[in-house]
Amino acid sequence: MFQNSNQRFATIAVASKLPDALIDRFWTIIDQNLQGVFPLNNVLTFDLAPNADNKVEITFSTEKLATEITFDTPIPYDASYPNTVLAYDDGRSQTILLPSDVE
Repeated sequence: MFQNSNQRFATIAVASKLPDALIDRFWTIIDQNLQGVFPLNNVLTFDLAPNADNKVEITFSTEKLATEITFDTPIPYDASYPNTVLAYDDGRSQTILLPSDVE
C-alpha cells in the first residue's frame, strides 16, 4: 500500500480547503516517515490542529498498532481547515480526501 509510484490525487473538497503545500506534506509524511516503518492499511487517518506556534500539526494514528505520531509543519494553521483528513489507496491510485467524501 501507498507506493509512491502510483498516481496521486486530492478530492475537490480537499483542494478547496487546504493549500497545495499542506496536501503535498501528507504525501511526504507517507513516503518518508510511514512507508516501510509501519504496516499501512489502505485508509490512513490524519488529524490537523494548531501547534504552539499556530502552525499546522499533523497527527497520524492507527488503532491497529495503537500508534500516534505528530509532525509539525511550517504551514500556518487556519481554523477553517478540516479536523481530519484521510488518505486512501485502492491499489491503482491514492487519494487525499475528507471523511465527508466517503459518507
